Amino acid sequence: MHLRSDEVCVGRLAAPATNHARRTKRWVGGCSSQLLLIGCTQRQYHPHMEAAAAHLYDDAPRVIIWEMTRACALACRHCRAEAIPHRNPEELSTTEAFALVDSIARCGNPIVVFTGGDPLMRDDIYKIIEHATERGLRIAVSPSATGRLRDSSLLELARAGCERISLSLDAADAEIHDNFRGVKGSFERTLAGYRSAREHGISVQINTTIARFNHLDVDGIAEMLAELDIALWSVFFLVPTGRAELSEVLDAAETEEVFRKLYRLESRLPFGIKTTEAPHYRRYRSQRIASMPPRERPATIEPPWQRVPAVGDGKGFVFISHIGEISPSGFLPYVCGNVRDADLLDVYRHHPVMQRLRRPETFGGKCGVCEFRELCGGSRSRAYTMTGDAFAAEPSCVHKPIAIAEAV
Repeated sequence: MHLRSDEVCVGRLAAPATNHARRTKRWVGGCSSQLLLIGCTQRQYHPHMEAAAAHLYDDAPRVIIWEMTRACALACRHCRAEAIPHRNPEELSTTEAFALVDSIARCGNPIVVFTGGDPLMRDDIYKIIEHATERGLRIAVSPSATGRLRDSSLLELARAGCERISLSLDAADAEIHDNFRGVKGSFERTLAGYRSAREHGISVQINTTIARFNHLDVDGIAEMLAELDIALWSVFFLVPTGRAELSEVLDAAETEEVFRKLYRLESRLPFGIKTTEAPHYRRYRSQRIASMPPRERPATIEPPWQRVPAVGDGKGFVFISHIGEISPSGFLPYVCGNVRDADLLDVYRHHPVMQRLRRPETFGGKCGVCEFRELCGGSRSRAYTMTGDAFAAEPSCVHKPIAIAEAV
């Protein structure tokens, strides 16, 4: 992986904090709602704010994703994991999984997501969730819409202590969704899984992958979701890794247009919207608020995640693969260690790649000088997959930073 390792240690690498910042238990994009407004717009930006933000995610990750397995019965066109039909014998064992849970618990109170592949392909998933909840962790599960997503399995998830599941709906039309997921009937299975989850008291997050095939139907998807009792809509802007094709990725202008639609929808939908691998939506929101007449601006910045730096690859976020490899993100698979022989928290705090990902002022291109670099920071995964450099400028952003505009 071309991560420009010669530059990894460039920039301010302050000693990690030893105490966790106080965090709420909200499920809003995995972000805490403390600290001051980092999302200052245009001339409001001040370097003291960057200094205050620099240490926020140094102590521990706020969101931890564990890819329990790569086994899955679906054949999604965009699959990051390039899922396979059967489990890999090198996956973490149940004993190793319990040890991983214990190491996650030492990270404080993160949001923990069990994903895959399809985590329901592991028969020990319920035992692992029970162990995690006994350790005081908040557990979400991201199952696939296959024959394993039964009412009985959702009841077992609830009994084990799962608080939330995330399900994918990528189109308002069943045929378009099923074609994207590679299996006929996945749309209806998703809706059936949603209904069962709610009946058993599990909250539901809907994930939607935005790519060239569906970006013109954002309003239609939102209209469909408005009829459901969901907690959050997570809109994932495609990163071209795994099976995903570069031709499906939106360009900067198309991305900005989707931002415009999401911003308009925020006030109309009964649930929150978050973006995944599109932290520059925060920049868009800040600019829209700043452009309002003073009397129309909100007295407080909502939602809470708009008040803190973006959680992103290696920045409040860490990924563990099915074989224990520790990476900044599943979409940025730079292996920084393995939980079989390294401490998760130590790797997150001290690995130079992880450290630099938390220092946006060291990034290249316009992201490194952007006035929104703390609030946003760009998708490091997309920068890597599209340029070969994880610290390059975000390829799908139209914004021209003040520092660059004034230098012209």
